[in-house]
Amino acid sequence: MAEKGSRPSNVHRYTDFLPTNRKEMAAWGWSELDILFVSGDAYIDHPAFGVPLLARFLASHGYRVGILAQPDWRNLEALRAMGRPRLFAAVSGGAMDSMVNHYTAARKLRSNDAYTPGGQAGARPNRAVIAYTAAIKGAFKGLPVVIGGIEASLRRLAHFDYWSDQVRRSVLIDAKADLLLYGMAEKTVLELAQRCAAGESPGQIFDMAGTAVICAEPPAKCVELPSFESVSSEPEAFNRAFCLAVQEANPYCGQPVVQRHGSRWVLVNRPALPLTQAELDDIYALPFSRSPHYSYTEPVPAFEQIRFSITSHRGCCGGCAFCAIASHQGKIIQSRSESSIVSEVASIAQAGGFRGTITDVGGPTANMYGMRCGHPKAHKSCRRQGCLFPEPCRHLVVEDQAVASLLKKVKSLPAVQHVFVASGVRLDLLERQPGYFQQLLNHHVGGLLKVAPETLSDKLARVMRKPGPGVFTDFLARFRNHSRALGKRQAVIPYMIAGHPGCSLEEMVDTALFLKDNGLCVEQVQEFTPTPGTLATCMYHTGVDPETGQRVHVAKSARERRLQKALLLAHLPENRDDVLQALQACGRQDATEQLLGNVPAKARKSVPSSKRSRKV
Repeated sequence: MAEKGSRPSNVHRYTDFLPTNRKEMAAWGWSELDILFVSGDAYIDHPAFGVPLLARFLASHGYRVGILAQPDWRNLEALRAMGRPRLFAAVSGGAMDSMVNHYTAARKLRSNDAYTPGGQAGARPNRAVIAYTAAIKGAFKGLPVVIGGIEASLRRLAHFDYWSDQVRRSVLIDAKADLLLYGMAEKTVLELAQRCAAGESPGQIFDMAGTAVICAEPPAKCVELPSFESVSSEPEAFNRAFCLAVQEANPYCGQPVVQRHGSRWVLVNRPALPLTQAELDDIYALPFSRSPHYSYTEPVPAFEQIRFSITSHRGCCGGCAFCAIASHQGKIIQSRSESSIVSEVASIAQAGGFRGTITDVGGPTANMYGMRCGHPKAHKSCRRQGCLFPEPCRHLVVEDQAVASLLKKVKSLPAVQHVFVASGVRLDLLERQPGYFQQLLNHHVGGLLKVAPETLSDKLARVMRKPGPGVFTDFLARFRNHSRALGKRQAVIPYMIAGHPGCSLEEMVDTALFLKDNGLCVEQVQEFTPTPGTLATCMYHTGVDPETGQRVHVAKSARERRLQKALLLAHLPENRDDVLQALQACGRQDATEQLLGNVPAKARKSVPSSKRSRKV
């Protein structure tokens, strides 16, 4: 292992990045790596990307780390570009699950990849974690391989896979990896490196927080989930396994969970403890070059999106049914200090290409910065999946001044002319954040504010674990009144989800009418994609809400999903025919003129009443 903090004196572009080849290794003065990272994303040396962040973190502790970004998994020599690492290889599919990256919600192949130079598709394999692990094991016989990142993290147990429409085994078993790291993993990967350097083997480490490992027998104290064989054939067992696993997600009190896969057990230890503010600040102070690797000749779209943005915190305590953030980052909000954020903005402002605009200051939910539990004892024993549904927890401390002050400080920097908030805000929190609300509307809305009610149906909101439409209505009135008082022409662009479990065409018609009545046009509709690890995916697969036991409507046909989406985008002429079909299918032709205006009589022809209720 290299001496901590060591770096050759002849610093040039090779050492602005961690090594990706032998020439760069030589520039660092290394003849061998300790740890080799393999990533499905292009190498962007920026803290917004998981593999470079973990690699920089390990390098700051003296480990010799290299990165193979989007290597050809079919070419073993390409994987041997930097030789066999001394300790282990670490594999990640990238910032997105590779199947989500490759396919739309309609299971159609995407034509681009935002995490690849030039946006080119096809630079990573399907089920990248499995393919890369197999390739590394083929290139380096006997080398321990650990897997991580969001693809591995959310597939750590038996899970429903939308693309094959079946329950798959833990990715740890399918990949034949030695160890799985889930969550953000800084503390976990450092402990792993230290223990491996001391002589331990990853596949024999059974007690490390934030990991999953295969074992012959479960430990004495653990929670046993229904087996893979049970959850793959019994919907009730699938839902029960999900609920049991969620109950053990608190890093302070959670018990290990185990799930039998044939004759073996997948052991998932409790999550790693959240980072302290000082630890988080230290990570963002690491010497990132904040740019794509110098060898790329085309821009990487994902970098262009975050180039001048700031991550202020991690985690989300919203507990939305469709979101996997809490399963990966945790529900505990981990906020950086104001001074750390201001320092990063100042550094960005000095870099080339900065034109005075910070495009975002936020996290999974921008206005959760600084939030925390006000009851330390309850915090360490809490079993709730989120802190806001069905009612906000009485112990939740919602910051107003801290998040408003942060925006003011960033905007006051000499080189900064504009600061926007693009990562989305939680509307039900704004009711308790008058200072932030005023600061946001006064200075940080670029004409259009994107908000995410996701639904405007009270019934569906309960299924989604979101606040009802009343919260959005109140917010809309406040937003418009305040904008008028400022003399500003500002508008709200709502973000909606179509095809979510619990949503029928009838409810989507009511939502479309609400949008029309309130003069709102949806710019972006997300067609629900059942991704591993979410409550909504359980409902999609089983047709039952696992927490209430109630059956929910699930739109599984491509036609119904398409029609739901068309209703939300009824203002677009190309959706007229689909909107008419949707209205006829649910017997709501009465809404035709309101949604579409003057429609030819032939197009408004009624569907016989006997067919109105037929399933789409």
